[in-house]
Amino acid sequence: MIAIGSDHGGYTMKQRILRHLEERQIPCEDMGCYSTDSCDYPEFGRAVAEAVAEGRCESGIVICTTGIGISMTANKVPGIRCALCSEPLSAKLTRLHNDANVLALGGGMVGENLALEIVDVFLDTPFSGEARHIRRVGLIEKPDEDTEL
Repeated sequence: MIAIGSDHGGYTMKQRILRHLEERQIPCEDMGCYSTDSCDYPEFGRAVAEAVAEGRCESGIVICTTGIGISMTANKVPGIRCALCSEPLSAKLTRLHNDANVLALGGGMVGENLALEIVDVFLDTPFSGEARHIRRVGLIEKPDEDTEL
């Protein structure tokens, strides 16, 4: 299950991504918002991040106009590694190397076709599982632990 949420600036893109995921038969939970009426992105970014952190959803997608604010919000939730991606290579590498579990997109920054490609790459790329990346993800999660580099 994929959690997805946006503010008003990402609403149109969120709706298109929801249709795309439905076409791919990927189940989603829409965490809001539900219109283009002005709203506050932290509410929806936090809802998605909490659903992923609690294990109710395996990954998430958050969208605001730039993707910046909503990604900052998502990353405040322990256990979340949210990456703002504007092209497919970053989406691939953040999955391979960082085991990112939430994708952030800028609804006003990335066109629809590119956004769908980024989503597909993010969802279809597994974490590499390489020891150096496992170690580094561990350092992201618990930076105060003494981990040999």
